[in-house]
Amino acid sequence: MTVGNSGLIFKARIDTGAVNTSLHAVDLHIVGGASDQMKQNVGKMIEFTTENEQGKKQRMQAEIVSTSKVKNALGIERRYMVKLGVGFPDNLHNVYVNLRDRSHMNYKLLIGRNFLKKGYIVDVAHNKTIGPVATLSIKQTGLLFDTRIDTGAGQNSLHAVNIHVENEDTDDITNNIGKIITFTTENEKGEKVEVSTKIRSTALIRNAQGTEARYTVRLNVGKPGEEYLVDVNLTDRTKMGYKLLIGRNWLQGHYVVDVNKES
Repeated sequence: MTVGNSGLIFKARIDTGAVNTSLHAVDLHIVGGASDQMKQNVGKMIEFTTENEQGKKQRMQAEIVSTSKVKNALGIERRYMVKLGVGFPDNLHNVYVNLRDRSHMNYKLLIGRNFLKKGYIVDVAHNKTIGPVATLSIKQTGLLFDTRIDTGAGQNSLHAVNIHVENEDTDDITNNIGKIITFTTENEKGEKVEVSTKIRSTALIRNAQGTEARYTVRLNVGKPGEEYLVDVNLTDRTKMGYKLLIGRNWLQGHYVVDVNKES
């Protein structure tokens, strides 16, 4: 895909978990000088350098149309938003794009739901259709979760605190595979439950803040009465709006994601 008049071709990540499209941008400069408050810079021109996966760079300029507040695992991050033509070289759509440093990410262009609503669905399986948010069950918890469906995530992720591993090796967590792990999870209604199960593996998850090692367990996840076994990594999602995030390993072979579909 390409962006505006950059002349660059990006290998883009299609991410139904993201509201807006995001573009790698560094060396940001507000033309005419920046105000202390980000919102006071709306309407000004911003210059930035972007780069694709092949290392080709381009200096670009666009008008700041808004600022966005993005929630991630570590809290809230504010970003500038510009309006750019995004899409395939012969079919661009003008959408809001937030600018952030994606140097450590595999994909320098992330396509969010604001682009997909122009007439696209995300097909990972040629199967049943699911919306960007769904009510899903985890059998082992007896709880229902208001779940974010996120094609940008490789794995499923469940909110877990008070994690305890029997005879835990804290120096090398891979030595804990096969041991019993106990944790507390909670849904969006504040309903809590303690779960005990075996550690299936460990996962190294890359996010906006870097990499994080997590334990992975196998749970029955799905629409009530249609659950199936799938790997789920455990992390503290207290600051996140959704306590269960569904990634491609649950979707694969089962669901097509339609961001226009209501939950």
